[in-house]
Amino acid sequence: MLRSVLARRIAIGMLAGLAIGALISEATYFFLRGGEARTPEIIEIVIPAGTAAKVQNGQAEPSLPTAMTFVIGDTLVVKNQDSATHQLGPLVIPPGTSASLQLDATRKYAASCSFQPGRYFGLDVRAPLTLETRIVGILQAGLPLGFLLVLYGVFALPYKKVVPV
Repeated sequence: MLRSVLARRIAIGMLAGLAIGALISEATYFFLRGGEARTPEIIEIVIPAGTAAKVQNGQAEPSLPTAMTFVIGDTLVVKNQDSATHQLGPLVIPPGTSASLQLDATRKYAASCSFQPGRYFGLDVRAPLTLETRIVGILQAGLPLGFLLVLYGVFALPYKKVVPV
């Protein structure tokens, strides 16, 4: 009798831990859908006319970000509508043209940048969230929680005494 109660408590604790871990992991995934939880895409930055003059005066162009987060496989396309040649890392973009950069490895770095007053542009390339990473997240949250629930169920909850008839 005690074995079946113990087995039931272990099963309930582990299942409850995995269910709560799945809830936490999937809620996080839901909120990250616009970030790493997406497929690779083409991302475009447009350098508007007059940007070089603003940068020369120490002003930032408000439409241009200073840093961006990407996933592996994204392509960054920079279009230059300014009258001056601009640079972003290895890309040199003459006036009226565009250049692209394939982001194929996880890395975080500051690229030299001529269209920012600080002369750098933050690039953060991350691995995309996949089904495999979601399952790992569920297990990493659910198994330890399930173990704690099992410990609570085995040692903290009282057992009913069965009186033989």
